[in-house]
Amino acid sequence: MNNPKKLNGWTEAMLGAVHAALRSAAEDDATKVLILTGSDPYYCAGVNLSGALQLGHPKRIHAAIIEGNRALFDCFLRFPKPILIAANGPAIGASTTSATLCDGIVASERASFSTPFARLGVTPEGCSSVVFPELLGEQNAARMLGEEGWTPTAREALDIGLVQWVVAHEQLMDEAQRIARQWIADGRERTYPLGRSRAELEAINARESVVLADAFLSPAFLLGQYRFLRSKNKTGPALTFLALRLTHPLWSRLL
Repeated sequence: MNNPKKLNGWTEAMLGAVHAALRSAAEDDATKVLILTGSDPYYCAGVNLSGALQLGHPKRIHAAIIEGNRALFDCFLRFPKPILIAANGPAIGASTTSATLCDGIVASERASFSTPFARLGVTPEGCSSVVFPELLGEQNAARMLGEEGWTPTAREALDIGLVQWVVAHEQLMDEAQRIARQWIADGRERTYPLGRSRAELEAINARESVVLADAFLSPAFLLGQYRFLRSKNKTGPALTFLALRLTHPLWSRLL
């Protein structure tokens, strides 16, 4: 992911590029393992929320959020070959949860992992409502997904089982290549967290996507996004969220 000025955030263009890259690698017989990383200093700043909502009929907005969120994580779940995440820096939101759906994470010492859903007024996604408690333990999952919004460092992520390897920043890609080559030598096939099946995770993703769409259209989220974007002097997107918040009592009846 190579848009460091935007911290490799998942704008519409970046998501399109990620989807295209995964499709290409899936169809390429010479590709045995996929390594996904970002241009420094960030791995990925997560989904661009200001671009997630556009004015339109409420049912269309709701359906679009469900479809977009579901497609994002299904893209990772349906990739047929092992995926290794090389987290070179901070990973935020969906870039953290999608990483836990892959076969492994090797992290630079500069990496950190954030899932600030509660602070943003939205619900967990990327199967994290189920995977995080099972993978990290109930307490650590609650710290990351809840109001505390704990952001573990690379070493802390290793301690709680979120990542499998931590290396010096300069050694990250060499180590990722070593791991990938070993996987190929071992004949490793695509795996999913905690032995769950792809079908199970897709079902969780589908359920979470509906709940997330409901949260995205809630007054609390709309007002929070307006205030955040206004603080960043992003007037146009901020006014979109303000308009949605002010008219919520009217258009919410159409859902």
